[in-house]
Amino acid sequence: MSEHASSITFNSFGLSKEIIKVLDDVGYETPSAIQEQCIPHLLDGHDVIGQAQTGTGKTAAFSLPLIDRIDISNNQVQLLVLAPTRELAIQVSEAIQTYSRHLKGFHVLPIYGGQSYDVQLRPLKRGVHAVVGTPGRVMDHLKRGTLKLNSLKALVLDEADEMLRMGFIDDVKWVMEKLPKERQIALFSATMPDVIRRVAEKFLNNPKIVKVKTKTATAMTISQRYWLVGGVHKLDALTRILEVESFDALLIFVRTKTATVDLAEKLSARGFTAEAINGDIAQNQRERIIQQLKNGKIDILIATDVAARGLDVERISHVVNYDIPQDPESYVHRIGRTGRAGREGKAILFVAPRERRMLKTIERITRQPIDPMMLPSAKIINEQRVINFKQRITNTLENQDLTIFEELVSSYQAEHEVDAFKIASSLALMAQGTEPLLLNEKEINQPKFDSDNKNKISISIKADPLKDNPSIQMRRYRISVGRKDNIKPGNILGAIANEAEISSAFIGAIQIFQDFSTVDLPDEMPKETLAILKNTRVYDKKLNIEELSEKNNSTAPRESKSHFKREHSKRKGNGKPRSNRDKKFSRSRSRK
Repeated sequence: MSEHASSITFNSFGLSKEIIKVLDDVGYETPSAIQEQCIPHLLDGHDVIGQAQTGTGKTAAFSLPLIDRIDISNNQVQLLVLAPTRELAIQVSEAIQTYSRHLKGFHVLPIYGGQSYDVQLRPLKRGVHAVVGTPGRVMDHLKRGTLKLNSLKALVLDEADEMLRMGFIDDVKWVMEKLPKERQIALFSATMPDVIRRVAEKFLNNPKIVKVKTKTATAMTISQRYWLVGGVHKLDALTRILEVESFDALLIFVRTKTATVDLAEKLSARGFTAEAINGDIAQNQRERIIQQLKNGKIDILIATDVAARGLDVERISHVVNYDIPQDPESYVHRIGRTGRAGREGKAILFVAPRERRMLKTIERITRQPIDPMMLPSAKIINEQRVINFKQRITNTLENQDLTIFEELVSSYQAEHEVDAFKIASSLALMAQGTEPLLLNEKEINQPKFDSDNKNKISISIKADPLKDNPSIQMRRYRISVGRKDNIKPGNILGAIANEAEISSAFIGAIQIFQDFSTVDLPDEMPKETLAILKNTRVYDKKLNIEELSEKNNSTAPRESKSHFKREHSKRKGNGKPRSNRDKKFSRSRSRK
């Protein structure tokens, strides 16, 4: 939450005790600027126009007051939130789920394109209090009669300008035409284009205007890097980084109390001195652990946002965001634990593929780029492991009484007539344990980032499955715009969604490289669509989309694009859609 100068607390608004309890649980103490202004207006039933960037806390600004006004005994949809993308719909739905934790019987449902209708129909039939959805899929449910708005109390348009940019504004207006006459509307938009302004004038009733300028910034003494990794690979990535990164003390942030203990145990098992602090740890124990960190008795502290409050330890040279924070302001507060008083600090952010949106938001809000980092190679790790192993020998020789062991080795040598060097080697192996001292290069999940040099890079030609519809076969394509064109994933997503009329629910992973990018699209995409995409322009440059194949999975900057020619012989066709399945990827038929 924002640390703007204000004495107002969440208790000041008159929110219910159930909501206040959740805020205590998640550690929110003071409202951000947009929350401070929006919550009272929405609790009083006013319409609101909020002009604020993502990351200012606007989800809580509209969720907290609007769910607090819901009648739990009425099992009908009373709150509808429209969001431009599947990812944002899920994110907002998860936030509402968290904020309603102590509202017994409260139900929220995300609905979006790319997910089976059956999954959405069952909860809608049983009854839900809040729906968070993308415009097209909400419109489809309204047409089918599976979503009814008779009991609707409030509508939220989240990131309205983004919905306009992605071509959903007509769907939004169609949905708003179906609202009951008596309802409350909150519209949030980073910018206020004329189209959005006209929508507000038509549908909102004497709205209260809230404008918030984000002043979030990170210290210039902190270098920031991110590593694209998720799931089971995160622990391995963290371990590799800790082995070669030179740090004094390191603070690791995770999302839950359970994760602090779990990660501390796993790191300790790998030979690191790590401890956990969280909200369940008694104050005297917390103070003891922090004192150990200050004194150098432990080097790694794993904490939640709440537990790390007020933590100021000069030794902390690195902050690792093992779990990405929920908003950019939390990120700034986290990494602010290092780089203080002019000292140099380093921040490392772990980003799962589905969290790239938050990475870009953090960069935009903090107005600083976060550079990609590479896991250290096996060679670098092995060199460091050898240095560390030798240092352990030196430390033992200098600080331990070895008399009894010298006698044992001497006795063993006499009994077995074995060279002392071989005995030492055997003891070293025993000391190493089951973990191999040296790694094989193949054991490292090494990313292939492109760079400005002439080194070739390898790209997997295999497309990633769609998270919410893995049964759809996908193909990976190369397009002729990249980092040098200042391109962002959102530019590519918007261009493909709008120009080729492909629902963004069916647009898969997007990777940005220096001279080009890759995008995963449905396997049964019609040739007509591919032809449209070839000529589609982003920043006045043609996409020139071509399929990746076994023969072109390696390239270098400025290398001839002839290496990426498609193998037509494998996929013959007459230019017509091969089946009716081709049609489902169009926004006009299957909407988000």
